[in-house]
Amino acid sequence: MSEEIIVLNPATGQEIDRVKKESKADIDKKIEKAHETFKKFKKKNPHDRSALLTEWSKLIGEHKEEIAELITKENGKPLQESRGEVDYARSYVDYYAEEAKRVYGRTIPPHEDDVRMVVTKQPIGVVAAITPWNFPIAMMARKAAPAVAAGCTFLVKPASATPLSAMKFLDLALEAGFDEGVVQYVTASGKDAGEAFTESDKVMKITFTGSTAVGKSLMEGAASTVKNITMELGGHAPLVVHKDADIDMAVEQAIASKFRNSGQTCVCANRFYVHEDIADAFSKKFADASKKLKMGNGLDEDVAIGPMINEDGYDKVMRHINDAEEKGGKILTGGKGSKDEGYFIEPTVITGATDEMVIMNEETFGPVAPIQTFSTLDEAIEKANDTEYGLAAYFFTESYRDGIKLQEGLDFGVLGWNNGKPSAAQIPFGGLKESGMGREGGPEGIEPYLETKITSMRV
Repeated sequence: MSEEIIVLNPATGQEIDRVKKESKADIDKKIEKAHETFKKFKKKNPHDRSALLTEWSKLIGEHKEEIAELITKENGKPLQESRGEVDYARSYVDYYAEEAKRVYGRTIPPHEDDVRMVVTKQPIGVVAAITPWNFPIAMMARKAAPAVAAGCTFLVKPASATPLSAMKFLDLALEAGFDEGVVQYVTASGKDAGEAFTESDKVMKITFTGSTAVGKSLMEGAASTVKNITMELGGHAPLVVHKDADIDMAVEQAIASKFRNSGQTCVCANRFYVHEDIADAFSKKFADASKKLKMGNGLDEDVAIGPMINEDGYDKVMRHINDAEEKGGKILTGGKGSKDEGYFIEPTVITGATDEMVIMNEETFGPVAPIQTFSTLDEAIEKANDTEYGLAAYFFTESYRDGIKLQEGLDFGVLGWNNGKPSAAQIPFGGLKESGMGREGGPEGIEPYLETKITSMRV
């Protein structure tokens, strides 16, 4: 009898469904199928690929509510956020439906009179992806859409906690007209999938969104066959509120950044640095706004805070809260959790945060906002940059001069200036330092799926 992946609802602990766990041999067969299909698919006219992506987008829109409910059931995020994720995922499919027609080469002026030089682009080949549970379809769309737009075949291992929405999402691609070997998913363990992807000489690219530790392991494995890689890894995002900030705007945007998916995103604000002159005013307004966020099962329409994905995630967040309180932090609101039914933690705001607290040094991945004060902008920038991560950062100021100083001084790949939600399909998303390599989204997002050829011709 084959093994199964048991999918649970983190809000109730109840079983939703079971999915067959595929073996390494099963994965190898799908890689071979992707490899054989690529030989034909790479020759498909870009306008035809664009039309397929457009049809896929149409079907995603028609099945929006079904997909959103699946996301909420297996992920726990509020239904309204799940609907937003479907729209966000669809925006990548729409964007790369257009970019498929814009893969341009160029001619280069020659150094000899009888020579002509032409640069051309071609799809890299079979692409293997590993995607996370917190955005089970959006992170897949950000990889799948540019890959097939470029002419690659695509194989993905969705997170074991959230395979159902990912499977439905790719099933719609087949319904749209893509051949079975163009887009496939594997429901396997991370270990088996990682080994199969890195060891195969038919997989030409690996793209991964997840923890830095797993990313490093995949990078090591990919080195044996010198694979092209894109890594979107961990974060520890700072949020800086300067003394001249619009406090009401900063609170509104900070709520959006911090508590999206109950704080379980790699770009959630994790460390708050607020100027000492406005710290009390900001903290009070932020805590008051946090109290209004209703916690519960994401299928209830008015819920804003869902559960942690599992017990390990719950325990980590509670450890961070307890450590902060033991080291002198003051809890303005929240601070309590329960795992009687599901894994719920109240939206929590902590003042008096210090550098010694674990929460100021580790990514929390939960609904907790520790606030530390600063006196000078140089001090805030230094503290914000004092991490091995460099994915996202946020800052609030009405001063153009101070804003430019922060924009140039913060060592992060994605910046939100008076904006807690900077992500979009048309921007190049990715991190610096140990937060990864490569960019997803925008015109830069299709480049990792293309190889560049130069042809020098003597005429």
